[in-house]
Amino acid sequence: MTAALTPRQPSGNQLLAALPRRDLERLRPQLETVPLGLKERIYEPNTPIPYIYFPNSGVTSILTTMKNGKAAEVGVVGNEGMLGLPVFLGTDRSSGQSFSQVPGESLRLGADAFRAAIQRSRELVDLLHRYTQALFTQVSQSAACNSLHSIEERCCRWLLMTHDRVEAEEFILTQELLAIMLGVRRASVAEVAGKLQQAGLIRYRRGKIRMLDRKKLEATSCECYGVIRAEYERLLPSLPPSGTS
Repeated sequence: MTAALTPRQPSGNQLLAALPRRDLERLRPQLETVPLGLKERIYEPNTPIPYIYFPNSGVTSILTTMKNGKAAEVGVVGNEGMLGLPVFLGTDRSSGQSFSQVPGESLRLGADAFRAAIQRSRELVDLLHRYTQALFTQVSQSAACNSLHSIEERCCRWLLMTHDRVEAEEFILTQELLAIMLGVRRASVAEVAGKLQQAGLIRYRRGKIRMLDRKKLEATSCECYGVIRAEYERLLPSLPPSGTS
C-alpha cells in the first residue's frame, strides 16, 4: 500500500528537505510513501530501476554479489541520501543490488518523473552531484577499510554509520546480516559482538543491537568512520549531527 505525499507532510529525507521549496512542491504530487521491511529488495543486479527512493527512516544497503552467491556491502544509505543513482548518472540499471537492512519508510519517485525533475531543477542536480561525491567517498574508504583494518574496527565503523541513520538507540540486526555487511564469517561476527558487549559498548540480544557507549565505540573504530562522516558534513551540511536522526 502506498500513499501520495500531501502538502502538509514534511519530508524526513535530508536531500529533499534541502531543496528549494518550489522544487519540492513540484515533486510532492508524484512522491509516494512506502514501507521498507527487513531484507526487502529495492533493486536487483542488471535490471531496470523503476523507482528512485528517498528514505525517511531505516537503513538500506548497496551490495555486490559474486557468482558463487556470496555478497558484501559496498555502501549504506539512510535519510541523508537516495537509492537509484545510476538513473541520475544516465543509465537505467546497476550491477549491484540493494535491500533494506533496518526497516523504515521511504518516499519513492518513478524513474521517468525523476529524469524530468533533474531536467528542470539545477538545484536538484547540484545537490545530487554533491551526494554522489559523498557516497563515492564512503564506498572507496570502506573498500580500503575492509582490506586494511581489523574486523572489530570495521564492525564499529558499520555500527556508527548505522546509528547515524536510525531513529532509536536499538535496532534489528542479526549475525547473519552483519556477516554479509562486513563480508566475513558469522562466527567472526559473533566473536566481535561478544567482545564489544563485554566491554560495555553495545548490548546484543535476540537479533537486536542497543548502543550503550557511542564515544567508546568511536574510539574503538578506525579512522574511516571520521573520514566518511566529515565528507558528508562538508558536502551535505543538512546531515544531522553525529549520533542523531
